[in-house]
Amino acid sequence: MIGSMSGVLVLAATPIGQAGDAPSRLADELRSADVVAAEDTRRLRRLCADLDVPVPARVVSYFEGNEAGRTASLVDALESGDRVLMVTDAGMPSVSDPGYRLVAAAVEAGVRVTAVPGPSAVLTALAVSGLPVDRFCFEGFLPRKAGERAQRLATLSGEERTMVFFESPRRTGATLAAMADAFGADRAAAVCRELTKTHEEVRRGPLVELAEWAADGLLGEVTLVVSGAEPVAAVADDPDSLRAAVAELEEAGRTRKEAIAEVARLAGLPKREVYAAAHRI
Repeated sequence: MIGSMSGVLVLAATPIGQAGDAPSRLADELRSADVVAAEDTRRLRRLCADLDVPVPARVVSYFEGNEAGRTASLVDALESGDRVLMVTDAGMPSVSDPGYRLVAAAVEAGVRVTAVPGPSAVLTALAVSGLPVDRFCFEGFLPRKAGERAQRLATLSGEERTMVFFESPRRTGATLAAMADAFGADRAAAVCRELTKTHEEVRRGPLVELAEWAADGLLGEVTLVVSGAEPVAAVADDPDSLRAAVAELEEAGRTRKEAIAEVARLAGLPKREVYAAAHRI
């Protein structure tokens, strides 16, 4: 239940490239906020200059390194009736950016939470990718370590929805190569770089070709869009059908281990039974 004296937490989307893409309500919110929590206060000042809006009187930094400790004071401000505006460097707060902790704490405290919709790298990349967008999932950043990244991708190898990832430009080539190993070299994908900015670039093609293109690293903000796996029909539980299904997935680029796990899931059988069939035990 929302308290009668509570303020309101406003999550405001900020431009991912051009300042002109800022939602018109953003300037009004900057003027009327009692507190502005910004991921980077210097970028906030540049944004205010671009929008010809005075820098709000009370600005606090709120980023990954301090959000755990600063959330309580912002909730106190909200419970005292303040209007708190949350902005990050680009896009919507809490979507792979600071904000989730504050939203969760505000909801727990019974404070109203609303948003100023606007630019989103996820939706923009999906729209220009040329890949199916009727069903999609957002996976954020993959683990940095190669082994952990490979494990995460293995769990996504059977995902049928289009997938969206954020990635560092320096790691993009290695990530695309790991995706080619996990999903198959020919899986369609798009690398979206510097969206809405002067040097915007969208490169489309099979994962293996994109990995080669990005092998030496890229510049700018990168969003990856990868098509989902082809739907696989239910698998019969006789040994010949199981063996054929494993072979088909291997031909599509899966490892033997991944293929056995996927066939076991589809057939509703323990992996050891599929392993036995695949190895003619």
